[in-house]
Amino acid sequence: MNQVLFSDKTNSIAEKLSILSDAAKYDVACTSSGVDRKGVAGSIGNTVAAGLCHCFAADGRCISLLKILFSNECIYDCKYCVNRSSRDVVRTSFTPKEVADLTIEFYRRNYIEGLFLSSGVVKNPNYTMEQLYETLRLLREEYHFNGYIHVKGIPGADDLLIEKTGYLADRMSINLELPTAEGLKSLAPNKNRTNILRPMKQIQLGKEASKYRLHGRNEIVVRRNNTQLAVRKQEKLFVPAGQSTQMIIGATPETDYQIIKVAESLYDKFDLKRVFYSAFINTTQDSSLPSLPGGPPLLREHRLYQADWLLRFYGFEADEILSENTPNFNVLLDPKCNWALSHLELFPLEVNMADYYALLRVPGIGVKSARRIVAARKTAILDYADLKKLGVVLKRSIYFITCSGKMMYPVKIEADYIINHMLEIKEKLPAGVGGSGVYQQLSLFDDMGSKNILM
Repeated sequence: MNQVLFSDKTNSIAEKLSILSDAAKYDVACTSSGVDRKGVAGSIGNTVAAGLCHCFAADGRCISLLKILFSNECIYDCKYCVNRSSRDVVRTSFTPKEVADLTIEFYRRNYIEGLFLSSGVVKNPNYTMEQLYETLRLLREEYHFNGYIHVKGIPGADDLLIEKTGYLADRMSINLELPTAEGLKSLAPNKNRTNILRPMKQIQLGKEASKYRLHGRNEIVVRRNNTQLAVRKQEKLFVPAGQSTQMIIGATPETDYQIIKVAESLYDKFDLKRVFYSAFINTTQDSSLPSLPGGPPLLREHRLYQADWLLRFYGFEADEILSENTPNFNVLLDPKCNWALSHLELFPLEVNMADYYALLRVPGIGVKSARRIVAARKTAILDYADLKKLGVVLKRSIYFITCSGKMMYPVKIEADYIINHMLEIKEKLPAGVGGSGVYQQLSLFDDMGSKNILM
C-alpha cells in the first residue's frame, strides 16, 4: 500500500474541500428531503419537503447539498471503490468543526440548503461514526442549524452511536453496496451483509418508536399570567425523512430480476424511502472487475429506476415486471410498456369504468393523471381531449384504452403492431444514455452552464 497522506497542518480548507467533494461524487443518494420544517427564532435554515435539489447534472443526478466525505481515508479495500485502502491517492480528513463551518458559510452564501455527509472508514467504524455524530451535534446544538442533513451510517458502528446520530439527522442511509451477499464477498471481503442490515433494521425500529411516542402524552406544565397551561413538548424525531440505500449496478453478475427482488425485499422489510442504483464506473482498474467497453451501464440504471417507480407507486410486484425466465429488461421498451405488451388480454381498458389501480397499469397514465381521471369522471364522461388535458400521454396509451367503448384510432391489439409503432416514438432518456455514449461524472464545482435545469 502506497498512500500519500496530508496532515491537517499542510491541508487548507480549500484543498480538503476539493479532494473530499471530488471523492464523494460517486455516491448518488441525493434526493428531495421528504420533510417539512419551518425556520424558528434563534435557528438558521429550514427544510422543504418538495425538495432541496435545484440543479441537475447532465446524467440526471441532482446536486443541491454540500456533498462531501468527512474523510477519504479508509481501512477497507473494496475493489470497486475509488477510495480503497490500496490505492495511491491523496488522503485527507476534515474535523467536525471544519464541516460545520463550511456548511454554515455555504448556507449563508445561498450556495446550499443542506448537507450530505459520508465518509471512508477511518481507524474503525466507531471512531468514524463518532466524528460524524460530533459534526451533526455542532451543527444542531451549537450552530443551531435547522436545515436538511443526510448522513451515511457506518456499518459495524455501535448501536448507541447510530441512535444518537439519528436524532440529529433528517435522513440516514446505509449503503448495501452490492445487490447480493456473494457479490459483496467477492469484491468487498472486509464487509459483510449482517453488519449492513443490522443498522438498517435499527433505523426502521427507531422510526417506528419515534412515531409511537408522538401519539402518547408528552406535555409539560407552564404558568402564564397565573394560569396553569399544559403545552405539548417538542419531541425530537428519529430520522424523520426516513432511510435509503444504494446498490452498485454492473460490477457483479446479478440479473435485473435479482436486483429488483432485492429492492422489493428492502422496501418490505426495512421501510426504505428509496433504493438508489449507481451504474458501475471502473475507477480502480482492478483485474477482477468487469470491463466496460460501452461505458457505464446507464440505460440499465435507467430501467431499474423505472421499475423501482412501478414497485413504489404503481402497485407492481417484482415477479410481474421480470421473472427467472425473463431476467433482464427489454432495452427497447420501458418496463411498464413491456408488461402491458405481455398482458394484452387485459386491454383495451375503458377509462370511464376502470378502477384507479387498473388505470395505473396503462402506459402513458401516471399517478397524477390516474387520480385526475377518477376525480373528473364523477361529473363527466371523459373523451380523448379530456384525457390529454388531464396529463395522459396519448401517444403511448391509445393502444390500451377506450373512451365510451371507442378507440382513438383503429389500431390492432397485437404486440408486433404496437411495438413497431412505439419504437417510432423516441423515449425521453436521460442525457448520457444513447447518443454519443460519452459519459462524464459530475463534479460539485463543474461549470454548469445554462443548459442545466434549475428549479
